[in-house]
Amino acid sequence: MPKRFVVVSPEFPDLPRFPVGFELAEALTVAARQLHETATPDSTLRTAVRLAVHILPGAEHAGISEIERPHGRRTIAWTDEVVRSAEAKPMSGDHRLWTAPVLRVEDSEAEDADDADTALADAGLRSALALRLRADRRRLTVLTAYARKPNVFDDAATRIGRLFTAHVSLALESATTREQLTEAMRTRDLIGQATGMLMERLDIDAAEAFDSLVRASQRENVKLRDIARRIIDTNNAP
Repeated sequence: MPKRFVVVSPEFPDLPRFPVGFELAEALTVAARQLHETATPDSTLRTAVRLAVHILPGAEHAGISEIERPHGRRTIAWTDEVVRSAEAKPMSGDHRLWTAPVLRVEDSEAEDADDADTALADAGLRSALALRLRADRRRLTVLTAYARKPNVFDDAATRIGRLFTAHVSLALESATTREQLTEAMRTRDLIGQATGMLMERLDIDAAEAFDSLVRASQRENVKLRDIARRIIDTNNAP
């Protein structure tokens, strides 16, 4: 029986419920809208793992993790504790994700299973589909779907997964950019306030006040915004 888009109504009330192969574009469009409506990168990741279970054929659980050299996996979003248990150890073939966008692990309970797959077997999982979201020299961000049956994730599931993760990647980049811009504006405002206070307190001009902030930041090895916040808090203290 084909996987159907069965969705918990309170979470995603607008997501169409169609079998794979019918109205997939509409389902992905609705999923993309859900992703882009998130306010922060963390909420984007949490939404992505919940949607993955409903979008990817055969998926029962999903998680997003960061893979770093040489530290292994760190789970940053998950649908349930089964995922955290499964990702307690590196997945067999994780290293291939540095050069390939997709990794399928099948039937982890087979006699010839790699030792690294024992965490999957211990969690009662038999199939995993890992899809790369981000990559740089030292870190990968990966969305992984899991199933309790063997040989669940076929070529169709992989193609749908890659379409879905393309939307997740775009939404994540957008949320990250918004967060960075918001933080930059807050930092600018803090530094501006602190500079004005130093100008008034020390009777110096704006350039001299800013230089004073920079020197304090370098001397104490503290971020400029934290130095600025400290000055503002001190000035506003009763």
